[in-house]
Amino acid sequence: MKYSDHYDRSKVKVLELLMGDGWTIEPAGGSSGEAYLARAGEQVLFLKRNSSPFLAVLSAEGIVPKLLWTKRQANGDVITAQRWVDGRELTGGDMDNTRVAQLLSKIHSSSELLDMFMRIGNHARTPEATIAVLKEQQEQLPYITTSMAGALEELAGTSGEVQPPRLVVCHGDMNHNNWMFDANGDLYLVDWDNATVSDPALDLALILYEYIPREEWDGWLQGYGLSLTSHLLRRMRWQIISHLLDHAQQAMLTNRIKEAEFYKKQLEAVLDRDSLQI
Repeated sequence: MKYSDHYDRSKVKVLELLMGDGWTIEPAGGSSGEAYLARAGEQVLFLKRNSSPFLAVLSAEGIVPKLLWTKRQANGDVITAQRWVDGRELTGGDMDNTRVAQLLSKIHSSSELLDMFMRIGNHARTPEATIAVLKEQQEQLPYITTSMAGALEELAGTSGEVQPPRLVVCHGDMNHNNWMFDANGDLYLVDWDNATVSDPALDLALILYEYIPREEWDGWLQGYGLSLTSHLLRRMRWQIISHLLDHAQQAMLTNRIKEAEFYKKQLEAVLDRDSLQI
C-alpha cells in the first residue's frame, strides 16, 4: 500500500467515527481529494473537509445544495455536510443555457457573498496585483517562451485600460463539471475552492472563450444582463490571458510538464486571436 493510500484510508476512518454506526464513507472524487459521500440506507450526504468558509452564504442563496451542518474537529479541520443532489453535471453544450448566465449574474450581484469574502481576510485580485504575481512567477522559472513574455508585456501595457467598474466574488473555475442540475431542474454551481474577488469579466471570459461561439457572445451576455462593449471585450481578453499565463507558470513551477504545455498552447491561441472587435 502506498503512503497516499494509507493516508486516504485514515481520513475515511476519521469520518466514519464522526458519522457513527450505520454510515459508510467513500471518496467522491474531485481535484482536492477532500470530498466524500456518506451513506446510511436511503440517506446520502456530501461531506467535505475544509470547504469554502462562505459555504453557508452560498447555501442560503441557493447557489449550492443545502448546507446541513458544520463540525470542527480537534485538529482544526472543519467538516461540512450538504444535501446530496441527485442530478447531472452540465455538458459543454449546456453552457449556452440562459440559466447559466442568470445564475452567474446572481452570484456576481451578491453583496452578502462579497461582504463575507472580504471579512475573512481575502484580498482583491486587481490587475496590478495579478501582474505582480505573474512577474514573481516568471522570475522563478528556468525559461519562458516568447508567447509567455509577450503575454506579460501585453498585460502590463494594458492594465490601465481594463480597470473593472466593480469587484465581485468570482468562482474562478467555470468548467462545465462544476455546474449541475438536480432532479427538480434546479441549477447549482459547486466547488468554490478557487473563488476570488475580481473583475466579473474573469468568470465571463472563462465561459465565453471556452464554450460559446464568438458570434453568440452578445446574446449570451444579454441573459447575464450586460451589453457587449469594447471595454468588456478588453477586460475579458485581459482576464483570460492572465488566467492561462498563471496556470502555465504554476504548472512549470511544479514540474507538471504536460499541463504546462496545454496551457501554453491555449495562451498562444488567445494571443493570436482578434477578439476585440464587436
